[in-house]
Amino acid sequence: MTRTEPGFEAWCTGQAARAEAALAACLPDERQEPARLHEAMRYAALGGGKRVRPLLVYAAGELAEDVAPAALDAAACAVECIHAYSLVHDDLPCMDDDALRRGRPTVHVQYDEATAMLVGDGLQAQAFISLGALDADCLAPAVRVLAAASGSLGMVGGQAIDLSAVGRRLQADELERMHRMKTGALLEASVTLGWLVGHRGEPPPAALSDYARAVGLAFQVVDDILDVEADTATLGKTAGKDADNGKPTYVSVLGLEPARALASELGRRADAALEVFGARAARLRGLADLIVRRTS
Repeated sequence: MTRTEPGFEAWCTGQAARAEAALAACLPDERQEPARLHEAMRYAALGGGKRVRPLLVYAAGELAEDVAPAALDAAACAVECIHAYSLVHDDLPCMDDDALRRGRPTVHVQYDEATAMLVGDGLQAQAFISLGALDADCLAPAVRVLAAASGSLGMVGGQAIDLSAVGRRLQADELERMHRMKTGALLEASVTLGWLVGHRGEPPPAALSDYARAVGLAFQVVDDILDVEADTATLGKTAGKDADNGKPTYVSVLGLEPARALASELGRRADAALEVFGARAARLRGLADLIVRRTS
């Protein structure tokens, strides 16, 4: 797997700031009624996070010769709203019961549990409001991709499997299925959305789908490793939470060193899948490297 090219870090910083500004403009103003709900939605979505999903949208958009920046922003906001909603609900007492997210109190702690439920609902709806800004030729496929990645056959279904797996030891193939749904589906959708916007609704080629599947799973494998190795201050969320809750992870199922090896192998697969795109895929290549090598 190759190291990232010079200037990649600056690109990430700039694109993350771009996504933050687009999100701030996309979300309802906190002075608009119901003001407390809108304030909490902005609290959940703004001011933190790695913005990996918007970065994947922007990088996949670079595979097109000509793409409208506003359309990429709309797709980036949509996928990040879904991601933020999932974190709010995931932190609730009935789910993972966590008090810390991105180094700040979780939404149900900062506000209250009922407000956190409504924040998640509001952010999910806001995602599809954002997609509504897309041109007609890519609107329907983009909606289908994001809805499928978010629903019972994607992220929500993966969360359901995750809850039912507490205290049980999953086989490696069962764990992969769960994580491809819970985490991988939305990351894969991010890549697909960037392509759809840039290519006017044309389905992505198999090579790009292979890349997306590799980075989608790699992200979760590394997450499981960091839950064991990193501390709470570094992660911005409670370290060791999965082990404490008896959740199956790649570390508990495979072991630490095999999990590291799997992450590296997924990075190599992602890199190999991009060869067909040449230099146009430099940012996607860098993001795969970033996902595998990240420390928080």
